[in-house]
Order: sequence, then C-alpha cells, then structure tokens
Amino acid sequence: MAVQPRQGRRGHDPESVLAIAVDVFNERGYDGTSMEDLARALGVTKSAIYHHVAGKEQLLALALDRALDGLSELVADERAGSGPAIERLEWVVRESVRILVDRLPYVTLLLRVRGNSATERRALERRRAFDAFVSHLVKEAAAEGAIRPDLDPALVTRLLFGAVNSITEWYRPARGGSADDLADTLVRMTFDGLRGPDA
Repeated sequence: MAVQPRQGRRGHDPESVLAIAVDVFNERGYDGTSMEDLARALGVTKSAIYHHVAGKEQLLALALDRALDGLSELVADERAGSGPAIERLEWVVRESVRILVDRLPYVTLLLRVRGNSATERRALERRRAFDAFVSHLVKEAAAEGAIRPDLDPALVTRLLFGAVNSITEWYRPARGGSADDLADTLVRMTFDGLRGPDA
C-alpha cells in the first residue's frame, strides 16, 4: 500500500513537493540529495517539508509508485490479456510509451534506482514483474508463429524495452512529438521487422 503524503502548508501542496523533489532526485541522484537540497529547491525550511511527508524516502516511494502504478494498470487491463499475443504486445509497447511520456520524471527516476534501500528494492521487484509479463507475451507471440523464428524472444524483450526506456534520456516535451508519434514510430520500426510470415 502506498504511503499517503500529509496535508501541506500554504505555498506547497503534497503534489508540488513531490514534483520538485523528483526533479532534484533526477538532477543530483537520490543518494546525493539531502533534505537541505530539497528545502532549497522548494524555497522552504527543512522542517517545513515534514508538514508534507515523513522524509526523503517517503518522497522516493511516492515517486516510484507514480511510475509503477501506471505499468500495473496496463498489465491489469483486459487489452493486455486477450487476443493474439502479437497484438497485445504491440498494445503494451504503445501504452508503455504513453505512460513514460505522461510520467516522464517519475519513470526516469525509476530507471535510475539500483536497489540501495528497501524502497528501491520493492520498486525493482515490481519492475521485474512487469518485465516478466512482457517476456511472457513475446514468448507467446513466438509460439503462435507471429514473431520470426530466427529471433531470440529474450533478446527481443530486452531490445524492445531498451528502446522504450531510452526515451527518458532524450525526449523533451517542449521539443515536440507526442506520445502517439513516438509510439507509432517505435511500433512501425520494430514490429514490421518482428512479424513472421504468418502474422
């Protein structure tokens, strides 16, 4: 169960505290960020932050949940669970790109955690569960003959989601290109090369 932020003081609400904290974590690294750094970025005293959250690790937990909850919702969606595996895989890739773009700072932070704390380890377990789900979809598509037989499903999974995750490194909303544009290009580029003759 996600930890709920406390009600905030005037000037910042829990959402703005979280958004600014995530920006600082991404800029300085979570381990390299102190409560003093957060207070400076927020323009408040350190003690004022505790009116919103219990501490730095709660902010990390809330941020990682923001990224992972989107992926959990995707997996639970009926469109990920019924129909030909190749179509479900394509839908999962498209939705993953949309979630990444919609929650860019949070997904960026998720992709940088290394398991240095209990909060990070829990996030990595959730991420591994999503990776296993995608890997299973790729194997199903291969078993159905919808993916070329000369491609290793494990490598396909890594390369496909390596491409999705790399978006965090270069994509900037202000420079244009919607989530749909990104998803369409990625799907055309990869799936036209993945599909076998029977797909």
